[in-house]
Amino acid sequence: MLRALPAGLIVLALTRSRPRGSWWYKSLVLGTLNVGAFFVLVYAASQLLPSSVASTIMATSAGVLMLIAWPVLGARPTLRPLLGAAIGFAGVGVMLLGGITGSISVLGVAASLAAMLMSSVGFVLTKKWAVGQKTLAITAWQLIAGGLLVAPFAVMVEGAPPQIDEPAAFGFAYVTVIATALAFVAWFTGLRHLPAATVGLIGLLNPVTGVLLGTCVAGEAFGPRQAFGTLLVLAGVVVGQRQSRRYKL
Repeated sequence: MLRALPAGLIVLALTRSRPRGSWWYKSLVLGTLNVGAFFVLVYAASQLLPSSVASTIMATSAGVLMLIAWPVLGARPTLRPLLGAAIGFAGVGVMLLGGITGSISVLGVAASLAAMLMSSVGFVLTKKWAVGQKTLAITAWQLIAGGLLVAPFAVMVEGAPPQIDEPAAFGFAYVTVIATALAFVAWFTGLRHLPAATVGLIGLLNPVTGVLLGTCVAGEAFGPRQAFGTLLVLAGVVVGQRQSRRYKL
């Protein structure tokens, strides 16, 4: 709630546009799929699973998004994007899954899979429904709807908002303004102008970015396995961009 609702209000202040007609319910649907329930499931998965496992599961959205876009948008997947998704997913696995010890939480896997499926459906529906709408407006409506959806559950389960010290306030400010408001505007702008297959492949860069930031900022190890996995992901993204009309599945 603290991430989505303030971000939505910031974007709404920029666009000053309220939903009209069917967008009242569409905003609620998309806000649930892309923001409210998605954030809760992602945070639950992060508590129950190693980040490597959660990131690998989320990376499957590169292929799932293409398959969902087929019946919803009529965007029949071609061979190259699917091949690129497979190569990229293999790279994420090589990069993240080595050295896992201990049991894996079934509930955590379920939460991560549900988050991946919900966001994939939500992104495709956003692309389908956003025709003729301003990107800032649909971003604001979704973030506000998602934040409001979570709010009563947050109050019932966790009570009053926690006290936030100065470092946490700066952290929330970054997450709200940069990682949510700006990031979602950029994501939905790309979704408007690019094929769903391309957007899904670009999502493979998330775990790569995480590994590189972990190395540069947190001093985490970056060895041959991470390097090879990163190269595979980048190769998958490049291969998938060149769509061929000759080979259709």
